[in-house]
Amino acid sequence: MDARTDKAGKIERRGILFVLSSPSGAGKTTMARRLLAAEPQMAVSVSATTRAKRPGEVDGIDYHFRTEAQFERMVEAGEFLEWAHVFGNRYGTPRAAVETALRMGRDVLFDVDWQGTQQLAQSMGDDVVSIFLLPPTMGELERRLRARRTDSEEVIEGRMSRAAAEISHWPEYDYVLVNEDMHDCFEQIHTIVYAERLRRPRRGAWLTEFTREMVGKQG
Repeated sequence: MDARTDKAGKIERRGILFVLSSPSGAGKTTMARRLLAAEPQMAVSVSATTRAKRPGEVDGIDYHFRTEAQFERMVEAGEFLEWAHVFGNRYGTPRAAVETALRMGRDVLFDVDWQGTQQLAQSMGDDVVSIFLLPPTMGELERRLRARRTDSEEVIEGRMSRAAAEISHWPEYDYVLVNEDMHDCFEQIHTIVYAERLRRPRRGAWLTEFTREMVGKQG
């Protein structure tokens, strides 16, 4: 349970930015969906992108769809916590909604790559908890990509080539998990979420008041 307020309705702690990263096919999207289903109070960061809207996608829910000119204006105005070029398009995290959620004590989930994670860490510091998912083997990663039956041979080869570069950044993350069994991996991620919420520095103001009151009553 995400206990964000005390009995008086005061916010117990500031929200946390949980980042999930992995090479394509290693399971971050599946883990993100499972975590959001288990944690309905957790917000998901909706990125802005310059790529075309796909059938069934809704502006403001799947992505904030922007033109190149609109995206560039947002960059110049400092409206992104992070942004990057990915496969010929630009993606970025709008700052305002995330900062509001954190102030309200609401956790936010991010599905970004290592570049986005670095930028988030630079912008938000200790608010960020980063988790990197590794495949059991490169062979298994390729098998999972092919099992999707959505990508051409050229795209699969590109994703495999990119995966090696992405995996090289694993030491930059707070937690690194091997996604061999989806159930076990999800349980590990959920444990990290619980533990990070309970860290003493994150509960400072509420815990300070609580202990002062306790000691005062004892006296």
